[in-house]
Amino acid sequence: MASASSSSTVGRGGSSKRKSMKLLEVLNALEKEGPSHGREEIFIAPPDNASGDFTDEDSGDEDGQRDSHLPGSVLHASVVPEDSGTEEEDGLQPPPAMKRQKAVVDPQRVWIKRDIRPNFSSWTPSDPHIEDLKSQELSPVGLFELFFDEGTINFIVNETNRYAWQKNVNLGLTAQELKCVLGILILSGYISYPRRRMFWETSPDSHHHLVADAIRRDRFELIFSYMHFADNNELDESDRFAKVRPLIVRMNCNFQKHAPLEEFYSFGESMCEYFGHRGSKQLPAGNPVRLGYKIWCGTTSGGYLVWFEPSQGTLFTKSDRGLDLGGSMVVKFVDALQERGCLPYHVFFDKVFTSVKLMSILRKKGVKATGTVREYRTERCPLKDPKELKKMKRGSFDYKVDESEEIIVCRWCDSSVVNICSNAAGIEPVGLTSHYSGIAKTRTQVHQPSLVKLYQEKAGGVSRMDQNIAKYKVKIRGMKWYSSFIGYVIDAALNNAWQLHRICSRDAQVDLLAFRRYVACVYLESNADMSSQGRRSRRLETESRFDMIGHWIVHQDKRTRCALCHSQTNTRCEKCQKGVHAKCFREYHIR
Repeated sequence: MASASSSSTVGRGGSSKRKSMKLLEVLNALEKEGPSHGREEIFIAPPDNASGDFTDEDSGDEDGQRDSHLPGSVLHASVVPEDSGTEEEDGLQPPPAMKRQKAVVDPQRVWIKRDIRPNFSSWTPSDPHIEDLKSQELSPVGLFELFFDEGTINFIVNETNRYAWQKNVNLGLTAQELKCVLGILILSGYISYPRRRMFWETSPDSHHHLVADAIRRDRFELIFSYMHFADNNELDESDRFAKVRPLIVRMNCNFQKHAPLEEFYSFGESMCEYFGHRGSKQLPAGNPVRLGYKIWCGTTSGGYLVWFEPSQGTLFTKSDRGLDLGGSMVVKFVDALQERGCLPYHVFFDKVFTSVKLMSILRKKGVKATGTVREYRTERCPLKDPKELKKMKRGSFDYKVDESEEIIVCRWCDSSVVNICSNAAGIEPVGLTSHYSGIAKTRTQVHQPSLVKLYQEKAGGVSRMDQNIAKYKVKIRGMKWYSSFIGYVIDAALNNAWQLHRICSRDAQVDLLAFRRYVACVYLESNADMSSQGRRSRRLETESRFDMIGHWIVHQDKRTRCALCHSQTNTRCEKCQKGVHAKCFREYHIR
């Protein structure tokens, strides 16, 4: 039975006891509660015995899964609220155990009223790797294969064949067939059917010739059901994600290897939905309930995923240095960043992770950090009471600095009171920002400390990545508990490849949808099985059509059909040797 952990949704009943609840009880309680202000998220974990062989078996219908028909093992799973980051900030008090620990362990800090005096070195490094990628002028497929490289493809092929052989099946999967499967998964992000078998139906309203010509339906189903990423004989029983751990290690290595070297990074939580192909369970107020795995993510400020780690809860993840689980994950991300060199990176995160102790640890590592912070994690910093600040004019703030370690805590009053902590950014220069006043019905100028402005500008990397993934995420899911996680990894690799395309492309850039379409089409056309009966021979032109290099429109004596709008034209693309109007030329080469 899979255990589960929940967000603040679960704990809103007001009980102080950590009573074990069932997922079904939580969902029923959410329906009875009525309206709430945000999206309800319940984080679940893989099965307790995730390394067991039974978790590889498919069961039930993979299409059309609904919340009201969840498996009993999931509905009756225990829900364990996590300690990190779910309570309301105002009036929050730390758990009794945390009070006792701080009273014994933490030294008394001396807070004084002055601005911070950071002693970090300035950011000067260049990025030769990105310059090298720019010189190579890689196509979208080439950028995607920086992450799903030949080694990763061969690894998945070998592990899948090994697993099928352990089940007495001679699968004989090849790298060419695996790329076809990946192409179909990518294509499902922007073309989805209620049932995935409709791609191969002969009915004119659903048949998709690109998929049907690439691989047979039964062959795809067989490969997809045996897709595997680890040797079942060598699994770590203490790791709930042992079935996908080798893939996580490989992808983290590739993500970090090709990551743009930047000063500003974001750290936060992402969600991989467990039931991807389903309608969200609706509350009476229309708020969806999302079930899924929590992913700790470190990204650039633009949304490139540098490092990720699926959460296994406090029972399976040991915190260190006296930090909670979230703070420990921040330190692991910083350690991964410093493998590229001990540079003065600046990491941003929210109140789920921030504490004065974490700021002190990162400062000793030579890493800048800024984040919103809860009052009980400020180590008794004597700031003005939030109620007093609210009575003052909008934009008022108070701040103090720890004299020994140069860590500043600032309390700023905007539409609400915000606490923010930093070991690198200070108050000066105080700027002005335009905010809407509901009382005056107009926009007004309010004062804004420098660290607040910097946080607002640089802290959204994880959210940007989530937005990109959510637009066209892989829709095809299996019933294995880790199948949705595989889709998340593919989506993250495509997001990273697109981010590199935006950085490296010297010519016209394509949007995320066109980028994904290009990769899917190339994988399906260039890896299609041409030996099977009924295959139509066709010229595999996609790679050159979308490479955006050397395409010129020229006049032709004989009129032909335009490859895009199919009307008569006397112009053609010199490289593609296809008739195309001047007005259709650009769209033909990006669709």
